[in-house]
Amino acid sequence: MLTKEVATERGRIPELAQSILQLLVGQLQDTTTRIRDIELRLAQWHRQSRASQLLATIPGVGIMGASAIAATVTDPSLFRSGREFAAWLGMTPRQNSSGGKERLGRTSKRGDKYIRSLLIAGAVAVLRHARNRPTRDGAWVRALMERKPTKLAAVALANKTARIVWAVMMRGDGYRAKQVVGQPA
Repeated sequence: MLTKEVATERGRIPELAQSILQLLVGQLQDTTTRIRDIELRLAQWHRQSRASQLLATIPGVGIMGASAIAATVTDPSLFRSGREFAAWLGMTPRQNSSGGKERLGRTSKRGDKYIRSLLIAGAVAVLRHARNRPTRDGAWVRALMERKPTKLAAVALANKTARIVWAVMMRGDGYRAKQVVGQPA
């Protein structure tokens, strides 16, 4: 049943606009339902995948990132090192070296754009909470944030996270944060 205010407002909106808006609302509701269904299926797949569960233990990776990485990189031994894995994702600086002078440019941005964007989004979330983390990683992040702009710090942290991802996948064991000396475990 329509309230008096809604009925009055409907009188101000032309019939054509009302029908178009109702169509858009229906599409939005349908899209929301589909997103929930996809999220449920993704969560089920994550619970069944050991690699995805291990990757989700890394700060800033989460279920979405862990599932995407586990589904995309089925054999981490294809990469010789974590740096090579990070380079494959486009997270390492371009080298423009010549005549013995080493010049590092911006990140190459080659590789899987989706995984790279998930890692950077996770790094931004970690940066927000880094002020209160009693780990060595938290100290590293705080020092980085003092020297560099936030976006640059996020890409640097995402690069480090990519290397940790490779190590976790190679080791087959979950992430373990290093405790600062003197802090209880």
